[in-house]
Amino acid sequence: MQTSVKRSPFMGAFYVANTMEIFERLAWYGFFTLSSLYMTSPTAAGGLGFSDQQRGFLQGMIPFLLYLLPVITGALADRYGYRRMFLLAFAIMAPSYYLLGQVRDFWAFFAVFLAVAVGAACFKPVVVGTIGRTTDDTNRGLGFGVFYTMVNVGGFLGPLVAGYVRAVSWDTVFLMSSLWILLNFVPAIFFYKEPRHAGEAADTRSLRQVLQDTQEVLGNGRLALLVVPAIIGIMIAAKGGIGYATYGIAMGAWIAINLLWSAVLSQPQASDWYRQPVKLGNTPFVLYLMIMTGFWTMYNQLFITMPLYIRDFVDTGDLVRMISHYWPSALDFLANVNQEHLAKALTELAGKLPADNSVAALETLRLELVNYKVMVPADVLHQGLSALAQQQISAVELAQRWTGAYRQVNPEYIVNLDFGAVVLMQIAISAYIQRWSALPVLVFGTLVLGASMVLGGASYAMVSGGSVVACAVILFALGEMIASPKSQEYVAAIAPRQKTAMFMGYYFVSMALGNLFAGLLSGWAYQTLARDMHQPLMMWCVFGAIGLVTAVAMIALNQYLRTRPASVMKTA
Repeated sequence: MQTSVKRSPFMGAFYVANTMEIFERLAWYGFFTLSSLYMTSPTAAGGLGFSDQQRGFLQGMIPFLLYLLPVITGALADRYGYRRMFLLAFAIMAPSYYLLGQVRDFWAFFAVFLAVAVGAACFKPVVVGTIGRTTDDTNRGLGFGVFYTMVNVGGFLGPLVAGYVRAVSWDTVFLMSSLWILLNFVPAIFFYKEPRHAGEAADTRSLRQVLQDTQEVLGNGRLALLVVPAIIGIMIAAKGGIGYATYGIAMGAWIAINLLWSAVLSQPQASDWYRQPVKLGNTPFVLYLMIMTGFWTMYNQLFITMPLYIRDFVDTGDLVRMISHYWPSALDFLANVNQEHLAKALTELAGKLPADNSVAALETLRLELVNYKVMVPADVLHQGLSALAQQQISAVELAQRWTGAYRQVNPEYIVNLDFGAVVLMQIAISAYIQRWSALPVLVFGTLVLGASMVLGGASYAMVSGGSVVACAVILFALGEMIASPKSQEYVAAIAPRQKTAMFMGYYFVSMALGNLFAGLLSGWAYQTLARDMHQPLMMWCVFGAIGLVTAVAMIALNQYLRTRPASVMKTA
């Protein structure tokens, strides 16, 4: 018979951290959920006009650095104080978000986006570390469920506000993100207190000791020297600096050099790092992080690929009709079309109308037109643009006609159903599943995510495509609510309290690699499979297959951990 344990109350810093998380997520998701649309929209529509390859590079490399840097910033926060790191993070992010809307060149945008990532990397391990240090075994599951709900409160409201203000201008989106960060100075300065426990000594390690401690989990310098060039190389290849074949040959040679190095020079007990063999730190934990990389690679497709896919391929007219019937006053908010911009675009597209009426040429025009939130069938598109070119109809009249018949729901609002579902159900689901071990829950949640990918990929070929893709997003949210908080809860449970932020920083390594591969894979798959081959379902099946492989790897890890001491990692 189980004995019930009274749940400990949450500390004050727990509530302050959750408040700051809401505003930080308002800023991030207000921008990031729309970032694919912003970067690939033509300059005439207020976007940057970047290619899918450029978009994939930015959405892979920058979030990769954002989630990798917490390995260091988390350790620094443990040493120098959480409050100081919060203030540093906000001082970096507030101006950087504003500047994102002011730059137009690729490398200038890269530099400012990187500054946002540095600020966020200072913030992330500290806020999660605060949750970890203000909870215990009696309330940790609920605490992280509450925290994940607050993440999604910001994630839900951020795109709603940003989607509305982008009808004014894209610049306003970035201004709002900057404002949300500025508001965070109030709780950080006046209400936040360091979450120390009674009898806990202050951290007096030197900066050198702090940085040395960051090696204790992942591995030694030789491992870093082997892995880091491989990651840098794939980034260069993704940007087009070298071919993937060249990259493969170079990496094969680099691995061979390291094997020879280990065979000739390495000594197991050597004090110099370059004479040590390549060594992993906590092997089970590193394996866990590598497997979670697959999870985050699949997970991030909802935010970087799904908005583009909905914009370009899914006819959400069924949702427009439903909204018009049940809530007509919301139509201009959820499916807003700037008819002035649309009329101007139609005039330009009429001048590009091909004489041969080829399918490929019409598809190119259609993909340009969807940036203005209307999805017009190819035959109607040809007839309308021909009439406009022959001055049988005005651009304004045609824009009004097509807005009435073919307007689309903003993609970010459909993706936003994920956040809304999490806000409504996360705490209840966390309370229900907290009785189970982490890995079986992760397996089930990952399989649900993979299934949602395939369902979403099939929506473009269905009559009620908008409703189907909306259901796919809600199914995705269910898998996310099951899996994601459990992965964070596990790390907090095994981390030493004096190094909680550092260990949460290591957790972000899997998210860093997942973001990197998600961005690179999205850029390639969307351009090659969805747009060039016209096989968007194949693209989503690839993403779903990653989830299946990840789930199988989790099961294998669980079996492996059954042979390990329970103190190393919890088993099922």
